[in-house]
Amino acid sequence: MPQQVTSFLRRIGDTIRGFSVGQRVIAIIGIAVVALGATGLAMWASQPSYTPLFSGVQASDASAIVDQLRTDGVPYQLTDGGSTILVPQQKVYDERLKAASAGLPTSTSGGYSLLDKMGVTSSEFQQSVTYKRAMEGELANTIGAMKGVKTASVRLAIPEDTVFVSEKKDPTASVFVETQNGVTLTSDQVQAIVHLTSAAVTGMKPTDVAVVDADGTVLSTVGAGATGGADKQATTYETRVKSAVQEMLDKVVGPGNATVAVAADVSTESAQRTEESYTTPTNAPSLSETTQKETYTGTGGGAAGVLGPDNIAVPNGTNGNGSFSSESATKDNAVDKVTEQRTIPAGAVTRQTVSVALNSDAVGNVSANEIRNLVNAAAGIDTARGDAVSVEMVPFSKASATEAAKAIQQAKDAAAADQLTGIIRSSIIGAAIVAAAIIAFALFRRSRKRAAEQAELEAEEADTLALDQLPFPIALDPAPPTVPMQLDPLPDPDGPELEAERRRAEIEALAERDPQKTAEYLRSLMEDRAGV
Repeated sequence: MPQQVTSFLRRIGDTIRGFSVGQRVIAIIGIAVVALGATGLAMWASQPSYTPLFSGVQASDASAIVDQLRTDGVPYQLTDGGSTILVPQQKVYDERLKAASAGLPTSTSGGYSLLDKMGVTSSEFQQSVTYKRAMEGELANTIGAMKGVKTASVRLAIPEDTVFVSEKKDPTASVFVETQNGVTLTSDQVQAIVHLTSAAVTGMKPTDVAVVDADGTVLSTVGAGATGGADKQATTYETRVKSAVQEMLDKVVGPGNATVAVAADVSTESAQRTEESYTTPTNAPSLSETTQKETYTGTGGGAAGVLGPDNIAVPNGTNGNGSFSSESATKDNAVDKVTEQRTIPAGAVTRQTVSVALNSDAVGNVSANEIRNLVNAAAGIDTARGDAVSVEMVPFSKASATEAAKAIQQAKDAAAADQLTGIIRSSIIGAAIVAAAIIAFALFRRSRKRAAEQAELEAEEADTLALDQLPFPIALDPAPPTVPMQLDPLPDPDGPELEAERRRAEIEALAERDPQKTAEYLRSLMEDRAGV
């Protein structure tokens, strides 16, 4: 192992040994938290991404599919009450192919595939019923593919063909729709279901389709179409008119200074109406014209007299001469004929009333007549059918406004208090984290300082022990006199002079490193020699 790594590990070990019991507990807890977090992150990252294998399946099919997944050892999840099966994304296509080879799911509505199972010996009744089932299955599959629709079921009532046109009845359809959790079909979706079903069957009209959801709510009725009931139509119409009038008045008199109420009477009856009108074309020639004239002149005896009392003709004195003429004309003129057939659905507005209240304290420059004219145009008022508009200027109550302002202020105060509490909580948490970091840093510095002091103390003890083992230096004895101009022989390496020089150098080095202890040591040696 390299020297740097060994020294790093040794320093870490020395640091850990210098920790107190509390520091070691904190360090162990921190390491455990980090390890748990890393383990959780690794488990989350390794978790496979699940995607739907099948959705909207029946319980029997779901059980068979789950058994197949268990046999294959594929993890799965069940949602939507067990009707949706989720598997890892990389296993979706393999498991779908295996389920298809096993004939799963089996609970299907059939569709036109039912016609493939018919034999040549099928009766006319069986053919008719199978064809109707096939159409119901195809319509159910198509409606079930719409967004938000979980399952769908269609039932068709197709009357038998007859040669009597007057006895022929229109086909009808009933559609049951189960939506996903939290999903509500919009009016456009209901219209789409109605028109899709009616267009798929010959002779069926949109008003012949009934749509019901899983909650039992009637979304479309036979005879009224997909527009819903009269109450719903009236509510929708009133809401639309009220919104238009209220928006206009808010721009004219200001928000909060006008309130609008709309009441509409909606017809609940539907009917078929046929009208024929005839008009004479201008400058059109006659289709045919016949003129007949008859004239007679001559004498023929006496003219008949006047009847008497006994029914006996009495001569009137004429001579019997006379004449006769007759003329007649027949003309066939061209006539324009218009035949109109109309279907009157339920939901027609028969009468509506609009009431407007203005705040007299805030509206001073606008007259009631001007407001009435604006409302008439915005609401489409028709006086011929009995529509009415009422506009009144009254002082508005300020109690609700005061309460609303008080509630708003309380909400603002509560929000400010919550915000202040959050700031204080965040500050306390931050301060606690900073304090913990400072304490940990201080404990770490303290342990490092304590370790340094311990190492220094050990070094001083080692130096003291080395000094204790050294004899008193020979350099303290007086040196012998030297003879001038006399060459000394080479010193002996093992002689006392070199040994004294070496010890003197050691003492000087020790004096440079710790002069005080060196002085005390020399002083003690001198005192010992003086005592001797």
